[in-house]
Amino acid sequence: MTAIPLGVPRRLVEFTLDGQEARVPEGSTILDACRAAGKDVPTLCEGDTLTPKNACRVCVVDVEGARTLAPACSRRAEPGMVVRTDTERARHSRKVVLELLASSVDLSTTPAVAGWIKEYEAKPDRFGPDAARVEEEPRVDNDLYVRDYGKCILCYKCVDACGEQWQNSFAISVSGRGFDARISVEHDGPLPDSACVYCGNCIEVCPTGALSFKSEYDMRAAGTWDEERQTRTTTVCAYCGVGCNLTLHVQDNDIVKVTSPHDNPVTHGNLCIKGRFGYQHVQNRD
Repeated sequence: MTAIPLGVPRRLVEFTLDGQEARVPEGSTILDACRAAGKDVPTLCEGDTLTPKNACRVCVVDVEGARTLAPACSRRAEPGMVVRTDTERARHSRKVVLELLASSVDLSTTPAVAGWIKEYEAKPDRFGPDAARVEEEPRVDNDLYVRDYGKCILCYKCVDACGEQWQNSFAISVSGRGFDARISVEHDGPLPDSACVYCGNCIEVCPTGALSFKSEYDMRAAGTWDEERQTRTTTVCAYCGVGCNLTLHVQDNDIVKVTSPHDNPVTHGNLCIKGRFGYQHVQNRD
């Protein structure tokens, strides 16, 4: 039997959310409260295994008495606060953010964003054909994963996963300033020449597909990638005794990629190179 540490019970914080009383454990964010109440507040840079960076600003909400809109992913719920998630001000801000993002990078592989653009009536093409875009060729310099910075929104999730929050490899960071800012390895060189250990935890947290499995990239290029035909099976990694959980994504009886459950108490969605990429022996049919 697995022992689950319960810790000291947290007191509940009461506040008003869209005219209704909300009660959440102390330390919860407004976004936590929205999800508990079944409210769909969009977010791109927020990750359930990472500390919020407040980078994308899609989740902003109106807090009564505040001068500016507050990012729901990081603003803690406070007793007595009054929060509105669907005001004209908040909707307009989300609309502009979506327009700016979609006009500058490729969001075609970003889950849910097409629905948000429609919901908020965002028009990315209103900036015209001369709008500055991040148009870079995908970097395919290894057999495990692909870096497509033309899809990167600079959410910093990969930097945090590679850095002090999880892997502590510090192989990737941000180079450049302003519109020239890019996620990069040291000296902007090939991935095999960097400090990357190929854990793939950056892929796990990437919200846009800027980082993707080489297998997924090749299948998308061939037009054979179809998530509706894929099954997911969670199992235990067989390489060592740590007990990491793997979720095998299978299409046409082939493993096409491996992820890990974020609620697993052992790994919290993180894996090593063997767990993430070492599945070929399972389907060696020679």
